[in-house]
Amino acid sequence: MKKKLTVQNLVYSALFATLTAVLSYITIPLPFSPIPITGQSLAVMLAGLVLSPLEACLSMTTFLLMGIIGLPVFSAGKAGPGVIFGTSGGYLVGYLVGAVVISLLVRKNKSKVVMFLSCFVGGIVVVHFFGVCWLSFISGMGLTKSFILGSLPFLPGDIIKMIVAVPLAIRLNKGIKRNVQ
Repeated sequence: MKKKLTVQNLVYSALFATLTAVLSYITIPLPFSPIPITGQSLAVMLAGLVLSPLEACLSMTTFLLMGIIGLPVFSAGKAGPGVIFGTSGGYLVGYLVGAVVISLLVRKNKSKVVMFLSCFVGGIVVVHFFGVCWLSFISGMGLTKSFILGSLPFLPGDIIKMIVAVPLAIRLNKGIKRNVQ
């Protein structure tokens, strides 16, 4: 049976698209990397932990489309299709895939352990995989150097974001008291 989209689904998706956009303004450029540290990955993890897979997909798709059409929602207020085709484009696309992966992994079991593992797999491994592969392709610097410059420096921060996201998501899930399918 196909599930119809409700206004509630759209509202939750829009809220997390907005949260992702707002957290893009928390940006710390790194002098040795073409990729800045941002708060966006925290929003991606939260979206995956709180939203259904469909809502997570809608949320990140909305976020990406807002940026592509020119709204300043990418890191440090950047916008436009050039950002997607630039050095950080793989991470942005990885946000979409990562949020859906997290949501799929926690769909039936929202224990803390499963939530942490889901954030690690979807929010770190998947996002970094897309980001590093794209960075390597765009820059021509090779996968190893792309990993060293575009993933390794971000792992400690992303682990901290994961540690923040799980308890926050538990509170949000209790607060909204809905059965995410």
